[in-house]
Amino acid sequence: MRLTRHDKRRRRHLSVRKKVRGTNERPRLCVRKTLKHLYATITDDSPATGCHTVATFTTLSKETAGKHMRNIEQAGQLGQTVGKELKSRGIERIVFDRGGYRYHGCVKALADGVREAGIQF
Repeated sequence: MRLTRHDKRRRRHLSVRKKVRGTNERPRLCVRKTLKHLYATITDDSPATGCHTVATFTTLSKETAGKHMRNIEQAGQLGQTVGKELKSRGIERIVFDRGGYRYHGCVKALADGVREAGIQF
């Protein structure tokens, strides 16, 4: 049986998720990509709080909707939006979960945007 590209990414993501956990002090920033949009989710995985989603961001939001940008530019702007929101919530450090995707292009631009906002990985 031959594995598809999606199956391989899912397998990589599961192996990463065995090691990467978010806590209340250091939540997890999870990235998901589609062909047109990028999604970033801040998650607290600690069992004491019940593993809940803190915030969700997307390129479909009001700040980026209607603007014609390249995907990497949108990812950088989304990263800065995520960083500003984390700063306003008092979160200084996060754990980055790239979702099994390679660390380049949109994923790297999002991470760089979050770092520019002053959040540490």
